Amino acid sequence: MNERQALASFAALSQETRLQIVRMLVVAGPAGLAAGVIAETLDMSPSNVSFHLKELDRSGLISQQRESRSIIYFANYEALGRLVRFLMEDCCAGHPEICAPAAEVAACCIPAPKENLQ
Repeated sequence: MNERQALASFAALSQETRLQIVRMLVVAGPAGLAAGVIAETLDMSPSNVSFHLKELDRSGLISQQRESRSIIYFANYEALGRLVRFLMEDCCAGHPEICAPAAEVAACCIPAPKENLQ
């Protein structure tokens, strides 16, 4: 990830609703959430949530997939991981033990791929 990509990701996350959406999608895991469920959970209009989802999708932090008449949104764990790595890549200054706790937290939260959950 380069600095420009990181800035786009941070800009998308710097808004309260978008941060809430990303956190919801991370918790939802590979099953994702329909846009309507996200709107209902956040007690927001579908058009307002759609605006925020579009911004997050543009940043690459989430992805979407059409399922019948719904659009299901998913956290892009790879992009989120790249963002964390971007923040942490120069932090250790030759002392990996400094970053170990953060690296462990980031590594433990990657869900199994969708095709393995049947």
